[in-house]
Amino acid sequence: MARDFSRLSVELASVVVFQNISRGPVLGSLRELLSAAEAAPVERAEKFGNFLRALYDRGCDLGGYLKTALLEDENLYVRLKGAGRPVPGPLTDCVERELALFTRLSELDPGELQAIAGENVPGFLNTAQDFGAIYHQRVAQIHRHGYGIFAAYTMFQVDEAGRIVPVRSADKTQMSELVGYEAERQKVADNTLALLRGLPAANVLLCGDAGTGKSSTVKAVANLYAKEGVRLLELRKDQLRLLPQIMGELSENPLKFIVFVDDLSFHKNDDTFSSLKAILEGSSAAKASNVVIYATSNRRHLVKETFSDREGDDVHRGDTMQEIMSLSERFGLTVLFAKPDKALYLRIVRSLALEKGIKMDDESLCMQAEAFALRKGGRSARAAEQFTDSLLSSKVRE
Repeated sequence: MARDFSRLSVELASVVVFQNISRGPVLGSLRELLSAAEAAPVERAEKFGNFLRALYDRGCDLGGYLKTALLEDENLYVRLKGAGRPVPGPLTDCVERELALFTRLSELDPGELQAIAGENVPGFLNTAQDFGAIYHQRVAQIHRHGYGIFAAYTMFQVDEAGRIVPVRSADKTQMSELVGYEAERQKVADNTLALLRGLPAANVLLCGDAGTGKSSTVKAVANLYAKEGVRLLELRKDQLRLLPQIMGELSENPLKFIVFVDDLSFHKNDDTFSSLKAILEGSSAAKASNVVIYATSNRRHLVKETFSDREGDDVHRGDTMQEIMSLSERFGLTVLFAKPDKALYLRIVRSLALEKGIKMDDESLCMQAEAFALRKGGRSARAAEQFTDSLLSSKVRE
């Protein structure tokens, strides 16, 4: 038995393609445990404890952990498959050999490993898996599931170092939760579906009054198609300079991406104005067929201007103004979210009240909702949300 464990330890040490997993905390500590099968009792107990601690942090089931780790691992093989590139024969053989090794690990009897540590030690689970079949089935659907962090999460941001990082508590807004603006949201959803199907998809500008649900629409559409292979990457306006780099990173990814820029507007001398203009025009450095840009703005024309700007001292003032005002026209699709009228506002209020379990006479509900909107300076979906939340808060205080 000790010789078998020693051989398993050597095989784990020689893993190449799935090295991120084999050298991680769980399999790293397992390899040390297998190597210590003939060591002193104290050392064996210590190695087993290290393995168990690492496994407990990931759910107590070795086979279950390996399944998740393999399906989310980013490696050379899956990158080549995802980009549609040929995979060299030796690399394919290496993958098959390592998948077979992981299958054998999932078939280990927990009691055998416990016996290494001695009697009366804690146990763990190990669900047997056929990783050859499981992994290749996932790779065959890589355009829906992705790999690496894109398999584990659906929404992302860019950190200060310019790296794409997951949003661990992503917005879960669903299309079914949003009331009103159905026609506007459908335009965004249809455009995203075209992206998914490999058809020409437009960059989209969602503009209109504040609080009308523009940002919620983008996130709800991303959630709607997440299982089909859509991911959302949110950028701040000051990060637009990173777009060429980001496009390069995403261009060969099998998934589809919405690059989301919220509350977008510029001053006329803003450095990022030219960057976005070049991107929307489809410059070769920033173009990727699997990426679209969705931006929201409270302004129809994205560049703020003053009356003095219109007078100006530019010799070709007309050309300059046209350049400033035409940025929004470079979006292939513009969707306007106008301030809701009374009927739509009250429909949103009623829907939210029902969803939140607020029981109130309709006439009183509508009267108070209108008064609230008047105090807030106008009707909006956001005002409806705030109003219904205030009703809930008042009930708690009672």
